Parts: sequence; C-alpha cells; structure tokens
Amino acid sequence: MLNFVVISGSGRPQSESARVGEYIRQRLIDLQLSDDSNCSLIDLGTSPLPLWPERNDGLWHDYATRLQAANALIVITPEWHGMASPALKNLFILASKEELAHKPALLVGVSSGLGGSYPISELRSSSFKNNRLCYIPEQLIVRHVNSMLHPDPVIDDNDRRLRPRIDYALGVLGHYATALRTVQAAVDMSNSEFANGM
Repeated sequence: MLNFVVISGSGRPQSESARVGEYIRQRLIDLQLSDDSNCSLIDLGTSPLPLWPERNDGLWHDYATRLQAANALIVITPEWHGMASPALKNLFILASKEELAHKPALLVGVSSGLGGSYPISELRSSSFKNNRLCYIPEQLIVRHVNSMLHPDPVIDDNDRRLRPRIDYALGVLGHYATALRTVQAAVDMSNSEFANGM
C-alpha cells in the first residue's frame, strides 16, 4: 500500500484548498491507491508553521516524519495575486532531501475564478532545487473552486469533467510512486559535495 501526503498550502483555516485536499485524500482511498492510515492531509491553514521556524520545531517534526514516510505528495496551492501561498513556500524552505528526495508530486492549483496556473509554474521553477522533489507532468487546476467537488449532485459539466481527471492524475501519480522507489533506493543522497541543487 502506498503512502501519500496531501498538502493544503492555504494559510487560511477552513480554506477551499483544504476542502479540495480532503476530497483528493478520500479519492486516493476510494481508488484503493492507499488506505486511511497511509494517507494524511497537512493543512497549513489549521496547523500553520511559524515563519522561518527551526527544523526542530515540534509541528515541523510531525510534518517531516509524515513527509519522510510518504511515497508521493499532492501539493495544493491557492493563487494569491498570481503567486503560490507564503505558507506553502515556507514549508518548502524547511523541507530537505531527507523528506522529499526523488519522490513524485502532483501539483493542484486552486482558484475562485479562472486563474490557478501561475502558482503551478512558480512551484515547478523554484520549490524543488534543494529538496529534489519530482513534480510529475500531470497537473490539476480547480477553477471556480467554491462550486466544485461538493457532494452530489454534480453541479455542471466542468465539475463532471474534473472528477475523472482527478482520478486519472492520481492513478498516474501512483505509478510514479511505485517506479521512483527504485530511484530513491539507488541514489546516494549522503554525498555532502552535492548537498544542494544547482
């Protein structure tokens, strides 16, 4: 059974990002890619990390333990002024290769309107350098999030199309998680000469 961590990157409590994160977490279980004990949600809105915390902070220790155990991640970012959220970027400042090296991640953009793509581009370009996280080519954008992915009934064609797309992307992520276990075992990450990416 694969171990997944879903990260809701919103700094707001009771956020739409967290609601989408819980939907995705439940789909991983429903699709039998994981089970309840191997699929957790980190909600940076209800349990935020302090800005620039020490790596020995108690909450960070809990998050780091979960990330180390994960085979794959789902990273959910709201779009704030066209950027990824500060709470999520703060987490990636702390995360190192010890937690994330050569693990696949699926990016999910969330927008209350038609946006959601800029934070995905931002995270693809800058959030993996030293921690070696591997974003897969698939990505998701939940536009008009306030009306999407609620319990039945499905509200419109956009909602109807998005749900199987999410299932497909999670299936692809599961294949990457299985395949990259070999890479994680083969790559020597203890070489201090190459501790940081270029």
